[in-house]
Amino acid sequence: MTVNHQDPYSVTNVDSDPEETAEWRESLDELVKSAGPERAREIMVSLLGRSKELHLGVPQIPATDYINTISAEDEPEFPGDEDIERRYRRWLRWNAAIMVHRAQRPGVAVGGHISSYASYASLWEVGFNHFFRGQDDPSGGDQLFLQGHSSPGAYARAFLEGRLTEQQLDGFRQEKSRAPHGLPSYPHPRMLRDFWQFPTVSMGLGPINAIYQASFNRYLANRGIKDTADSHVWAFLGDGEMDEIESRGQLQLAANEGLDNLTFVVNCNLQRLDGPVRGNGKIIQELESYFRGAGWNVIKLIWGREWDDLIARDTEGALLNLFNTTPDGDFQTFKAENGAYVRENFFGRDPRALELVKDYTDDQVWALKRGGHDYRKIYSAYKAAVEHKGQPTVILAHTIKGYGLGPHFEGRNATHQMKKLTLEDLKLFRDTLDIPLTDAQLNEGDHWLPPYYNPGPDDEAIQYLHERRRALGGYLPERRSKYVQLELPDDKAYAISKRGSGQQEVATTMAFVRLLKDLLRDKNWGPRIVPIIPDEARTFGMDAFFPNAKIYNPRGQHYTSVDRELLLSYKESPQGQLYHVGINEAGATAAFTAFGTSYATHGEPLVPVYIFYSMFGFQRTADAFWAAGDQLARGFVIGATAGRTTLTGEGTQHMDGHSPMIAATNPAVVSYDPAYGYEIGHIVRSGLERMYGGTHPDPDVMYYLTVYNEPIVQPAEPENLDVDGVVKGIYKLREGAADKPVKAQLLASGVAMPWALEAQQILADEWNVSADVWSVTSWNELRRDGLKAEEHNFLHPEEPAQVPYVTQKLAGAEGPIVAVTDFTHAVPDQIRQFVPNRFATLGADDFGFADTRAAARRFFYIDSHSVVVRALEQLAAEGKIDPSAPLQAIQRYDLFNVNAGTSGNAGGDA
Repeated sequence: MTVNHQDPYSVTNVDSDPEETAEWRESLDELVKSAGPERAREIMVSLLGRSKELHLGVPQIPATDYINTISAEDEPEFPGDEDIERRYRRWLRWNAAIMVHRAQRPGVAVGGHISSYASYASLWEVGFNHFFRGQDDPSGGDQLFLQGHSSPGAYARAFLEGRLTEQQLDGFRQEKSRAPHGLPSYPHPRMLRDFWQFPTVSMGLGPINAIYQASFNRYLANRGIKDTADSHVWAFLGDGEMDEIESRGQLQLAANEGLDNLTFVVNCNLQRLDGPVRGNGKIIQELESYFRGAGWNVIKLIWGREWDDLIARDTEGALLNLFNTTPDGDFQTFKAENGAYVRENFFGRDPRALELVKDYTDDQVWALKRGGHDYRKIYSAYKAAVEHKGQPTVILAHTIKGYGLGPHFEGRNATHQMKKLTLEDLKLFRDTLDIPLTDAQLNEGDHWLPPYYNPGPDDEAIQYLHERRRALGGYLPERRSKYVQLELPDDKAYAISKRGSGQQEVATTMAFVRLLKDLLRDKNWGPRIVPIIPDEARTFGMDAFFPNAKIYNPRGQHYTSVDRELLLSYKESPQGQLYHVGINEAGATAAFTAFGTSYATHGEPLVPVYIFYSMFGFQRTADAFWAAGDQLARGFVIGATAGRTTLTGEGTQHMDGHSPMIAATNPAVVSYDPAYGYEIGHIVRSGLERMYGGTHPDPDVMYYLTVYNEPIVQPAEPENLDVDGVVKGIYKLREGAADKPVKAQLLASGVAMPWALEAQQILADEWNVSADVWSVTSWNELRRDGLKAEEHNFLHPEEPAQVPYVTQKLAGAEGPIVAVTDFTHAVPDQIRQFVPNRFATLGADDFGFADTRAAARRFFYIDSHSVVVRALEQLAAEGKIDPSAPLQAIQRYDLFNVNAGTSGNAGGDA
């Protein structure tokens, strides 16, 4: 039997028993008549499941017909007052468009998007009036991921609610020039901290972050931290946005975890930013097939109520065939034309379909709405979504981009970029929405300043709007930052970092993991620390956490583990503390964002500790970390196996020599490159105190620590350690020999510290040079401090000049300075302008490669002997030593021979 792939339930050969087949078909027809289509669907789903169990090879349904999933007869009654809701929805449409139009006035011209919200308005309003619960609801409230380009709609609603003023609307996209009344362009929590919760305008991040938010909500409940069983996550997405890798890449997680607390609403207006999403295809059908295959419940919301009668009378399937075969490009064109065009070019394709509308006027044909603009249809879809159990739900809602804005906007390819309305557009828009404004009012400011409309708090519709939000637990979007207060860990939790490793060689990755293990034992914060691991736990030595902390799995562990007899066996549990995302850095970053903002989203502080293979962190997901910074996430990001030469055999795509520079571009990231375990202890402690101590003016940060897999003897914490220097970025680690006549300064960080110490010894023993060694724990923070001092001095010349911290620390240090790291030159070069002495840097600026550590470091000229030569060159340039010394050193150490390098050992797993 050959399957027809256009219709998987048709076969090309003759039916072996047509009469029996006809009887089965008649039985199904009778079932539909007697019990209704929903019962018939239940039976068919059961039979399909059974056919799979029997291995009959019956194909599963990839996509259904291009009609609503919920039939007209199965729609529940709409519970609200549709007339009142439609009335203020029109005001919302008006105010949203006028806000963008006014922002485009001459002399301002900051842009904005009119058409996106126009297609979303009904989808949002049914939710705001009947489904989206605020944070005062007994459920704890829902989380809304509102599509970023539609932000004017959220501002327009807040204006009617009295939460935003007209002055603020006029500050749209003018955050500084109209301060304190400016509004950010998109959902930016960092810029409007009491309003937005989730940044979504970097398209693709909204879907994946919503999935992990829903997963995190279940994690909170399963761990017993907060009851979030009734909290729901809603993500409003664009059909074009679904082409982003992050949009579809984690659909299976939501299905695997049975996240029925999650609903995607995909606004299928068939248009992306420049034109059709699938001009020759059907994006709704494609997405249905994709989501269905990923294990989601799919609800298609395609046609409005005006189509119900036509569909009921389409007994021959002519209209259904047109629905199924008309490409999206044509559907877009229909809504850029008129009723006569639709009659001729859609219905006219089949005489039987044309017969269905023979008694319709062109205006009636034009008024055949799409389902995403029909309150009753939307309510039915939302109700079915929240009542569906065991699966996440996606609603594919057919809409029109620029809906209601008039023929210059609706369905046009350029509508996304259109930001202003002509006077004639304004008049038509006003008349369509029945806004009580005169022509003279529309022409204010040469038509650039048409008024907003708000009838005031006593209006019946405004009172209804407030009543609906009161019933649903308060206004949305809203961000709160009051959270449960917990006592921070005491000295005991950090004791292991101070002790060092004795005679044992331990890499800084393991030094951090040992500290983390003790922090997990803290009675207050231990249960709130969440290690997030992208399938590298054993690489990082974190498999020791498996038996006790366990790996979170909402479904538990229903198999017999192959390593069950081992001490460090793999153990999964619904109450597991470790969040193990698999080979999935994008998902891990989304999880980090959800966990790291729990203090605001749920009032419950958690500390995510995301530890990754460093090359696959900031390089791979920098955009997601930027969004995490926007969302004011707090936590620790650990770039393990860091460095361009430390991973030995791994090669080009693993050797990370630049992530600190990427991290430096994110203002919310506090970046460190510690050399020793005791430094890590002080950095982590300062980070926790900054985030949750309640005294720091900027607690909304992520601490990024680069740690390494090269084992060394971890020294005990020195007496009288300059802790302030450790935290601020630099302290003197070891004085040079006092009896040497010539001085130099060596600055190093991270895994480069042993090379600097070795160079210090060589300079003293072989060149009679005394070099002080400084540990630079944070080049990035030293630079930020220096820039801050420079800016102060620039703007306040009348005040005493501020001195950068690094300048203060190096004041009085004699001789030239040489800085070395296992990163590019750009990392230490960050502080060049603040260093008082002659300054030279060493760095690994090319692609990494597979080789021994010693060979790689010699190749990049960052090893101990290269440090020695660089220091001698600087001293010679200052006339402090014989000018021939550098060349002598190059020859003595055979500097051009990669096999002559000695810096580094062969230990540590890659």
